Amino acid sequence: MATLTELIKELREATGAGVLDCKKALEAAEGDVQKATEALRKKGLSKAAKKASRTTADGRVETYVHPGDKLGVMIEVNCETDFVARTDDFKALCHELAMQVAASSPQWVSREAVPADVVAKESEIYKAQVPAGKPDHIVERIIEGKMGKFYGENCLMEQAYIRDDEKTISQLVTETIAKLGENIVIKRFARFQIG
Repeated sequence: MATLTELIKELREATGAGVLDCKKALEAAEGDVQKATEALRKKGLSKAAKKASRTTADGRVETYVHPGDKLGVMIEVNCETDFVARTDDFKALCHELAMQVAASSPQWVSREAVPADVVAKESEIYKAQVPAGKPDHIVERIIEGKMGKFYGENCLMEQAYIRDDEKTISQLVTETIAKLGENIVIKRFARFQIG
């Protein structure tokens, strides 16, 4: 059986958490690495939620040009400090986000960024598609479902991550916030394509 030190090392590699956090999680999980990993992930995600209101005054502008030079992306991703902005994990996130924009062609960063007139127009279109005679509460749920799909296709934060369609970009960013310990915000992006 593995020693506590070996288990801590394994847990640190899997989660990126500190030694003391790993030790406490392993003790609480009675040496079960999987349970300890889940506990640390939950703890990290709750910490990430607390960081959401913190100011992001640093960051980086990442560019991605697809092979063939006919498609390019520029994205601004902000964090709290230049220290985090220079880390490999933050740079990797920015690169993944730029590739996501190139591959999935979102129109907006989040659903809050979608103009009200676009939301109203889409809702009107979806309402017109509902067969007549449906009760109002059913119509509302149908429109809500179609708007959810619309946001999922057109808003970067709600898109399925191209490398793992089990998670959204929002979840990817939240995991990175939990790992790096700073708030991260996708500020804006531009996608250029020839033709």
